[in-house]
Amino acid sequence: MKRAASHALGCKVNQYESEAIAELFAERGYEIVDIDDVADVYIINTCTVTNFGDKKSRQLIRKVKRQNPEAIVAAVGCYAQTASEEIKKIEGVNLIIGTKGRKDIVELVESYKPEMGVVCTVGKIAGEREFERLSINKLADRTRAYLKIQDGCSQFCSYCIIPYARGPIRSRNPEDIMDEVHILAENGFKEIILTGIHVASYGKDLKGTSLIDIIRSVQETEGIERIRFSSVEPNIITEEFMSELSEMDKVCDHFHLSLQSGCDRTLKRMNRKYDSDGYLRAVELIKKYMPDAALTTDIIAGFPGETEEDFEESLKFAEKVGFSKIHAFPYSPKRGTPAAVMPDQIQNAVKNERTARLIELSDRMGHEFISGFVGKTMPVLYEREISDGIYEGYTTNYIRVSAESGRNLKNNIVDTRLLRVENEGAFGRID
Repeated sequence: MKRAASHALGCKVNQYESEAIAELFAERGYEIVDIDDVADVYIINTCTVTNFGDKKSRQLIRKVKRQNPEAIVAAVGCYAQTASEEIKKIEGVNLIIGTKGRKDIVELVESYKPEMGVVCTVGKIAGEREFERLSINKLADRTRAYLKIQDGCSQFCSYCIIPYARGPIRSRNPEDIMDEVHILAENGFKEIILTGIHVASYGKDLKGTSLIDIIRSVQETEGIERIRFSSVEPNIITEEFMSELSEMDKVCDHFHLSLQSGCDRTLKRMNRKYDSDGYLRAVELIKKYMPDAALTTDIIAGFPGETEEDFEESLKFAEKVGFSKIHAFPYSPKRGTPAAVMPDQIQNAVKNERTARLIELSDRMGHEFISGFVGKTMPVLYEREISDGIYEGYTTNYIRVSAESGRNLKNNIVDTRLLRVENEGAFGRID
């Protein structure tokens, strides 16, 4: 039996796609193995969000070819889409497929012959209008499932390469989404995370449907008990949106609300489509309808032209919001984006120092957020056993909880009393 390894670098969308690709090979009789194992076929789903992502992609391609020089190595995904000529120069690569046409990957692999050299099927993505269907029917050893409902982005933030790598927004057919939801429910999954490159834009290219419509359909699915969605921007948070969400008891009170900077001057240079006042209005609406909601976000430190005063403004704004978690990143110039050639690039030492201050703030706010729930009993979906008799899972508002039990708690929602803050989460007792 031939062996195939499918591995994702980068985001949850890439991970979803890599699992779907692995399933295509499994359906053709391949044994699916880990990326560190010897395989006949290696599929590397590349990332290009940063130049470091490009580097990791190149390193992994070379690594797997050393594991088996006779293997067919295929580079797919964002880096392959935006830099196919660069990838052609990497010793060991056989196929380059980009961000469309991946549904045909098994046929491309099986028709490949060494005398063909490097085969590149990358085409233009800018005018793409059709969502490429990749789905997952078999997920093992999981309690929550990611479900890709959308691809592409039309925001063109000045620091981001993704619109060039993924093309314009394309929404998945609602019936196709629900077919997969029902399969996941039948397989015992209790929680679904709706994901995509720009989830908030779902439905804008379709008639008669929107993100709230999809959430409502999942809400009505028997067996699914929790619904989350990946990062959204504040513009989607309206009175109507929050009112409808609050009426759906399966929707988790956790929002990853994209910020990037709390300084309006920086937001404008980033070409973000909101300002700090608009963001704060979104936060107030979330808290109005879901008072216990966790708010997590991403913030970039050291964007070109960011002064110390700008950063202090961003820091104070983050503290005002009261996030439960900040994913803090030093700005990394990405070739091909407007920000990479902006004047007043910030020195790495300054970027790293600012990032450290954001992380320190995040740790403090996270501790304060969790402390506010100590003594309360909350439903926890337990996901795994982390040590003998100690299980770990999450509340609806994404507090990581560990608790001791004499029975197997995996994939069970159990009321748990939070006793204390511990290891960026909480330790609880099952009464």
